[in-house]
Amino acid sequence: MTPEAFNTFCARLPHATHVVQWGGADVWKVGGKVFAIGGWSEDQALTVTFKCSPMSFEMLKERPGLRPAPYLASRGLTWVQRVSTESMDDTALEDYLRASHELAARALSKKRRKELGLIHS
Repeated sequence: MTPEAFNTFCARLPHATHVVQWGGADVWKVGGKVFAIGGWSEDQALTVTFKCSPMSFEMLKERPGLRPAPYLASRGLTWVQRVSTESMDDTALEDYLRASHELAARALSKKRRKELGLIHS
């Protein structure tokens, strides 16, 4: 996945907003909550960091090309970083990005989700 493809995909998710922070990383949020971070490794390859369920975190953290997200996972958060496509292709990454967006949206207050149109009634 290229940085452009990553940003285009994330931009299509409901109420996603983009900021560049933390040394030039593309940070994607929903309702102010981060759900994806696109950055670059030392060899200039795109790395993608995303939130996942505790079960997914346990399954993914040891697979080749994936690792617990630096900084975030060391604080007990269930975030994974994809550093290569060895165990996760772009299609699977998109599925995890959708799930990360949903997890971040669910962490918003019911009032905020309703304001954003993420829930009805």
